[in-house]
Amino acid sequence: MADRLVDLSQPIVTGHFRWEVERKTVKSHAAGDIAQITWFGAGVHGFTHVDSERHFDPDGPTFDDLPLSRFVGPAAVVDLSHIEADTEISAAEVEAAGDHIEEGDIVLLRTGWDLRESIHQETFWTRAPYMSTDACRWFMSRKISAIAFDFPQDHCIRDYVTGARAPVLEENTTHVELLLKGVIMFEYLCNMMSLERRRVQFIGLPLKLPDIDGSPIRAVAVENDEADLIS
Repeated sequence: MADRLVDLSQPIVTGHFRWEVERKTVKSHAAGDIAQITWFGAGVHGFTHVDSERHFDPDGPTFDDLPLSRFVGPAAVVDLSHIEADTEISAAEVEAAGDHIEEGDIVLLRTGWDLRESIHQETFWTRAPYMSTDACRWFMSRKISAIAFDFPQDHCIRDYVTGARAPVLEENTTHVELLLKGVIMFEYLCNMMSLERRRVQFIGLPLKLPDIDGSPIRAVAVENDEADLIS
């Protein structure tokens, strides 16, 4: 049986209340041009994307400094779909769900949040579960290579969205405890509830933008029918 490809990427669309996206047709068949050409512009931290350490560290590495192999590899799907809204995810929760994580893995942390709230609504950001410091440190103890989230994983992200206040560095929990310690972070994935296997191959390649702090990605999981099913 052939491997199954599962798209884990949010569509990049105009009209999002948080992220500005500009898209225009600069040449078109309707205008008599021989080819259609679309122009596109957006920030590198919108929709499904990957962070480099430069995002939070002025002297941190960018994607120029990392091999492509850091963005592709074996991944453990850690199912936290039972977590309630507006709940801190504890070390005990991730330990109970992540017994199959191996050293060097990419972790796909799934809550199914994209099925409960739309990324285009403020409640996606203000009601989401969020990571605790201890949960991040548990992942560090497992010596993972990267981690991906299908929810806004830091509690303080809701403050960025609502403009209630400017969070201090330490409140950006996953960025401090994981990203700044060398764990690559993939953010705002979707469709993780379509995954059927506990272990997959993951692909999340950044664009070749020199000296950059983040990049949009096309996140894809490759499932093999010989891998164990998610119970």
